[in-house]
Amino acid sequence: MSCMSLKLAAISAALFVIPATSAYAAGECGARQLMVDTLAQKFEENPIALGVVSTGAVLEVFVSKEGTWTILATSTDGNSCVLSVGIGWDSSRMLASLPEA
Repeated sequence: MSCMSLKLAAISAALFVIPATSAYAAGECGARQLMVDTLAQKFEENPIALGVVSTGAVLEVFVSKEGTWTILATSTDGNSCVLSVGIGWDSSRMLASLPEA
């Protein structure tokens, strides 16, 4: 994934989320496995959702029991960048708003 594509994905995601303070700041990048391990070990955040964007990048949402969350984008080369972080994640509200199949 090109740097421009990743930036466009970040801008798009930023329109839908409100950034908050976290040890990982938006724009922090590194090897995916290192990022995932850090989110799990330091912030107790685990993946709850993922999707593939048109550029082939994978977007993942990581959430802790306390409600902190991180949106991570991983390019096809295996590098990941934090798009946004926040607090107050509420999965029950999200699930309640989904239409029934």
